[in-house]
Amino acid sequence: MKFRHAGILLLFLCFSGNNAHAQRFLMDLVDTTNQMGKGMLSIYERYNRVRISGYIQPQFQFISAKGAETFAGGNFSPMSNNRFMLRRGRLRVDYAHLNKHNDPTSYFVFQFDGTERGVAIRDFWGRFYENKFKIFALTTGMFARPFGHEVNLSSANRESPERGRMSQILMKTERDIGAMLTVTSRHADLWHQKIKFDLGVFNGQGMSGPMDYDSHKDVISRLSLKPTKIRALGGAILSAAVSGYAGGITSQSQVLYSSKMQGGEYIMQRDSSQKNFGKKAPRNYAGADFQLSFPNQKGETEFRAEYVRGRQTSTFASSETPGVYPVTNNLKDPLYSRSFDGGYFYFLQNLGSTDHLIVLKYDWYDPNKKVAGRDIAAQKGFSKADLRYDTFGMGYVYIANESLKFMFYYDLVRNEKSGLSGFEKDSPDDVFTCRVQYNF
Repeated sequence: MKFRHAGILLLFLCFSGNNAHAQRFLMDLVDTTNQMGKGMLSIYERYNRVRISGYIQPQFQFISAKGAETFAGGNFSPMSNNRFMLRRGRLRVDYAHLNKHNDPTSYFVFQFDGTERGVAIRDFWGRFYENKFKIFALTTGMFARPFGHEVNLSSANRESPERGRMSQILMKTERDIGAMLTVTSRHADLWHQKIKFDLGVFNGQGMSGPMDYDSHKDVISRLSLKPTKIRALGGAILSAAVSGYAGGITSQSQVLYSSKMQGGEYIMQRDSSQKNFGKKAPRNYAGADFQLSFPNQKGETEFRAEYVRGRQTSTFASSETPGVYPVTNNLKDPLYSRSFDGGYFYFLQNLGSTDHLIVLKYDWYDPNKKVAGRDIAAQKGFSKADLRYDTFGMGYVYIANESLKFMFYYDLVRNEKSGLSGFEKDSPDDVFTCRVQYNF
């Protein structure tokens, strides 16, 4: 029975409001540092290795201006500055198989998202484990990309309503189709067992498009330190990681654009060389993140930070990775490459108990670091896709019980003042979100 309990603990995490028991990271390999308790065993035995979980997030929002563009759940309708919406409605099925020694051999996950806007698949992947060294696992299918912390932090457990602007732009929908090798111990007793390495190969455009539009594959890696107690910091819990993304988009046009210095100032320069057709336009990122929490008798204080920089290829009007290759009037559009950086900081503080949480967050995304302010002008070839945004968020989270959570959150969004029409000053797009989350 001891080994049977260990097998169960290794394979199942549940979505719940209690952080100690929550599946916080979308693609975590479950290990013995995650304690599920005897209740998980009864669920396993009752449903024969199948577990069903889910959550819904109905919410009300108010924004500064009618029809404002926002990353807080999508743009508002032209005549609306407030709305009720079902932000997410997730249903997830997990299945695990153990061998006769009660070691995990395979794991399967299916999750879909249903809202008033339609139904979409969010996860559809399988993983198999080797059981000789017990350190390797291979995941294949549609799953979250192993880059950064916020991209992989589950929406059921995230303390802010949405991921930051940078995370949404670079990794829209978070998932992609591919294969990933994970190297890590299933235990965490020794220092080297606290290291985890993920290496994946993916189509690249994510789930924002129906299919891969070129033969180029993107390689993503992440080297991380699992949560570790630091005695020198009074028992604080530290986790950290570095991530890399090596990818690109194959140009289907002879025209490429990038920011170049000309006459003492930067312009978006056109390159119409015939060699550009079939050339790989870069999507190369490097990032680092850490999470540091200080537990106490009444909760904890936590600091988080992540920084990413690199080169992003997209289109004239947006710095998002296109889900389908851009086409206008049956002609392939040129691609635009920009040097960017972005990041975020979180401060999380429990108030008297783990049921009450104050959230302070700052995030920024600068899609084109070579230009700023009034230099961003249409006559120089720039667009709103080159504007920097800074977002200051503050909120309160109340966890009523393990199945019910309330969130009140306000985002102050600031775009840089530029030479673009309509963006000479900050656009009114601050947004307030009131959300209820029910989960089982």
